[in-house]
Amino acid sequence: MGSFIFSAAEVEASADFIPGEKVHTAIPVTGESCQLVWAKFEPGGTYELHSHTHEQASVMISGRMRLTVGDEVREIGPGDMWFAPANVEHGGEILGDEPVVFIDIYAPPAEWIAQWVEKNRQRAKK
Repeated sequence: MGSFIFSAAEVEASADFIPGEKVHTAIPVTGESCQLVWAKFEPGGTYELHSHTHEQASVMISGRMRLTVGDEVREIGPGDMWFAPANVEHGGEILGDEPVVFIDIYAPPAEWIAQWVEKNRQRAKK
């Protein structure tokens, strides 16, 4: 985003919409050792179960989701947090009619996320 300080509105305005996933995604900053990712899943969207080689710490901003991390499953809402160690499967089911917004911190930075956003941005333009 070109700044060290940014509002939630600025991040949301810069987000790309991935129609197939019903998710808006922005990467406000990528540092040497971590990366900040903002995601907003529309009702009916899916935070698919997945795993990756990066550690992920996340904070739920709004909405409700049934979250799975490894063998643990919990319903979470605003202010709740989770941690997905490297290579541990995680994902969730969006609950209710309100979008789910959360902020992730990846360590180390996950180049594949930016590549995934760019690939889906190109698909959406076709």
